[in-house]
Amino acid sequence: MNEVYETLPIVPLRDVVVFPHMMMPFVIGRPSSIRALEHALGKDKRVFLAAQHDASTDDPKAEDIYTMGAVANVVQSLKLPDGNIKVLVEGVDRARVIEWKDDKGFYRVVVKVIHKMKDQAGDVEQTMSRVVTLFEQYVKLSNNLHYDAMIAAVRVDDAGKLADTIAAHLLVGVDEKQNLLEIVSPLERLNRIASTLEGEVDKLQVDRRIQSRVKKQMEKAQKEYYLNEKMKAIQKELGRKDEKGNEIDDLRKKIDQARMPKDTSEKAIQELKRLEAMPPMSAEATVSRNYLDWLIAVPWQKKTKENRDLKNAEVVLNEDHYGLDKIKERILEFLAVRALVKKPKATILTFVGPPGVGKTSLAKSIARAMNRKFVRLSLGGVRDEAEIRGHRRTYIGAFPGQIIQMMKKAGSLNPVFLLDEVDKMSMDFRGDPSAALLEVLDPEQNNAFLDHYLDVEYDLSHVMFLCTANVLHTIPQALRDRMEVLQLAGYTEQEKVEIAKRFLVPKAVEGNGLTEKNITFADDSLQTIIQRYTREAGVRNLEREVNSICRKVARKVVADGTQVFEAITPDKVTEFLGVPRYRPTVAEEQNEVGIVTGLAWTEVGGEILITEATLMPGRGRLMLTGKLGDVMQESAQAAMSFVRSRAEEFGVPKDFNRKIDVHVHIPEGAIPKDGPSAGITLATALVSALTRVPARRDVAMTGEITLRGKVLPIGGVKEKVLAAHRAGLKTILLPKDNEKDLADIPKNVLDALEVHMVSTMDQVLKIALERPLTPLPPSADSGEIGESTEATTH
Repeated sequence: MNEVYETLPIVPLRDVVVFPHMMMPFVIGRPSSIRALEHALGKDKRVFLAAQHDASTDDPKAEDIYTMGAVANVVQSLKLPDGNIKVLVEGVDRARVIEWKDDKGFYRVVVKVIHKMKDQAGDVEQTMSRVVTLFEQYVKLSNNLHYDAMIAAVRVDDAGKLADTIAAHLLVGVDEKQNLLEIVSPLERLNRIASTLEGEVDKLQVDRRIQSRVKKQMEKAQKEYYLNEKMKAIQKELGRKDEKGNEIDDLRKKIDQARMPKDTSEKAIQELKRLEAMPPMSAEATVSRNYLDWLIAVPWQKKTKENRDLKNAEVVLNEDHYGLDKIKERILEFLAVRALVKKPKATILTFVGPPGVGKTSLAKSIARAMNRKFVRLSLGGVRDEAEIRGHRRTYIGAFPGQIIQMMKKAGSLNPVFLLDEVDKMSMDFRGDPSAALLEVLDPEQNNAFLDHYLDVEYDLSHVMFLCTANVLHTIPQALRDRMEVLQLAGYTEQEKVEIAKRFLVPKAVEGNGLTEKNITFADDSLQTIIQRYTREAGVRNLEREVNSICRKVARKVVADGTQVFEAITPDKVTEFLGVPRYRPTVAEEQNEVGIVTGLAWTEVGGEILITEATLMPGRGRLMLTGKLGDVMQESAQAAMSFVRSRAEEFGVPKDFNRKIDVHVHIPEGAIPKDGPSAGITLATALVSALTRVPARRDVAMTGEITLRGKVLPIGGVKEKVLAAHRAGLKTILLPKDNEKDLADIPKNVLDALEVHMVSTMDQVLKIALERPLTPLPPSADSGEIGESTEATTH
């Protein structure tokens, strides 16, 4: 037979051996292989396919590729979007590489085609029959091969084709497949395949036996479970009780003792029957048991006896808090109505005020005065509706909401329930907790509150709900509508001194292990701490500073003996607490041009704001600095427009803005400032700067300005007046419409101040400036403004 040689492009393969008579799809991605394939497609579509020794080699050389491979026809090729080519090839003949040729980025090889050999018929047929039988067994045991397709594929008469077909479908390594490819004799190849199949069949049979054994063990476990259940049933018939029976009986007794409403009791009994039928160690049994425990633990009928003695309530409130007369009066009115009406309509009292003014402690005092249990739920940062209403029992680790949890903690149906920091709630994709609170705080609905976990109606109408908040604007309108708001403003300096003397100092002295023989505080020392070391509406920082002094004295007592005594004076305060943190916000030392004192409200009380205005050569630009918000900047522009519209009346040339720039600055520029209440302050500073008339240093003012010079009402009057009093100012200008708010200000503060109620800027300037303004004489040319404007336009 003549030897046949062919020169073909070579495509190295990773982890794949292609046999003759075999259809094989694969993806070509290496640039050299793509060029080789394109070369073949341009000619007769014949390529030489050979496996690599090491599949991890990306750029194989001649020594990295087996010399024995297969000549194949490219049946189909498809270029993919990523540049790779998907091909379908059909193996034709075995061939061995004789010579390598490097050709423009790919290899071409000269191969010697190996023709099919024929063996003796008798031996071949017998071996073929044996191999087919073994392959059928192999396919039956293997889960990865389709039985019918494989049996159809091996129904061939040609020994070489049979051997190559079976070799292609064997689940063995590349090395073993390469060895089979390199055996040219069909009979020898069939014998090698037969020995390989015998080994593989043995392995698969062992695997089957192991699987069968595992299955039997599982069936045994199920059988044992069934027999255990049957034994329990027999014991029940014999009248014997097991541990589970005792647990069921205990739960049944507790359900009877809980005195639940009829619907709830029926649901509990139904759940108990379900639990009885469940395997004791199953996950579902644990869920049912927890549910029943919660139903039993929540108070359904138990109440504490309420104390309705008003005198006792007044004594308790005065014991716990100094001042807050209006708040105490409203609480006593609330308690008086409860004493007269058996089932009063529930009112949700909400204490609103800055931190540290006693909102939470007031709620505790109310509970103590009424002899009720007290529970507190902090809503700060809560953003999941399930925190209020709970999770449904279908969830793993489900729990009731915080409302039901706190009722369980109270152990009573009528506690005082404080919802703390109700303004700090937020919402996200899990729901809006404030919407869930609408049902809790609505007296018309909360007698049938539905928690998702309990899934039964629960009566909250006997609960006295109280809320606390620092600000109201973050509380949704629908929720605010259900509340009666009681505002707690900041304490005056005198009130803070009294609170420190009556509550904070004794508590700090006792808490630090001291006695009155070791330390005393003078009133002026407490005033020094309040003015120079704290800046707050409440008394929390004051308490910290008093504790800090007590700790330093306690250290001296331990070091030098119990005879140590310290009388705390203002000088001692500085010695113990160090350099003062705050300079007192006091009035200016002298009257100055363009310097006006305004009043501001903050969450920690009132502050005075020194407003400065200055002029410089320019073209009428108004500059605003001091980290002012949009509303405050608009107030400054409105004030400027008002001043320009009345310039001649104030003794200022009407075209002053053409030659000068005005700069308004409010010091402490790092602190954001906003709101309309600085309107009259800004206008007064502008008029003072433009007229060169100094503003009075002892006058403070607050009010919104309009373009016509009207003064509109503002908020936070009490805090602002207290700030002015604290700073030593004597005269205060307030909008006429805020006269009603003076009732909230302590009498001793009002007596020390001269308060003027103003409605126009003329009244403001008359009081705030050092001397009256002199208007300019009327302009000779009445059309000057119009002509000037027209000229500018042109």
